[in-house]
Amino acid sequence: MRRIVAAVFVSLDSVMQAPGGPQEDPTGGFRHEGWVAPHFDEALFGVMGKLFEKPFDLLLGRRTYDIFAAHWPYVKDDPIGPMFDRVTKYVATHDPESLTWQNSEWLGKDVPAALRKLRQDDGPDLLIQGSSELIQELLEHDLIDRFQLVVIPVILGNGKKLFGTGAMPAALKLTDSLVTPKGVIVAAYERAGEVETGNFGAEHPSEAELERRRGLAENSA
Repeated sequence: MRRIVAAVFVSLDSVMQAPGGPQEDPTGGFRHEGWVAPHFDEALFGVMGKLFEKPFDLLLGRRTYDIFAAHWPYVKDDPIGPMFDRVTKYVATHDPESLTWQNSEWLGKDVPAALRKLRQDDGPDLLIQGSSELIQELLEHDLIDRFQLVVIPVILGNGKKLFGTGAMPAALKLTDSLVTPKGVIVAAYERAGEVETGNFGAEHPSEAELERRRGLAENSA
């Protein structure tokens, strides 16, 4: 069974838009394109190298696909270029005829259904890079098996978020972590069943607490 892995650069306030550089994605008037670059160091380069060590195929939204297709096929002095050129790129798009980068495959009109089928096949992990809108769709359909978050110590204020309003509740477990010398937190999380809840309240609530609850019930009726 194949896993869907979301490897995401994210700010402290959950923004993932345009981490790579100027003109990557100015949608919505985003002003901080390239916010990841100042935080790269040898440790973070090592993390990214480890991410690409195991076999993978790419899973991309159309905007990220276009960014990658205009860059990586032309990069010969970085091993990521030939690697991305070689692997299969599964793409969510409404215009499949324009997928001209080699080894690109259209996911079809029903992306969640296509990915459920792909997950059942033998093969490498399906690695998401960027693709914030695709991630929202996968979160709504509970289709992401692993998150590798690279948390950059900045607050961006606005921009496309990693977690929108449609994510399915799920428990996660931390499977790997690292803090770089520049204060970047790298944390890998995998699925761990349903969300568990507990209770820090008193065993016997006070009359004031019971009254508070009655007020909440009346206001929500």
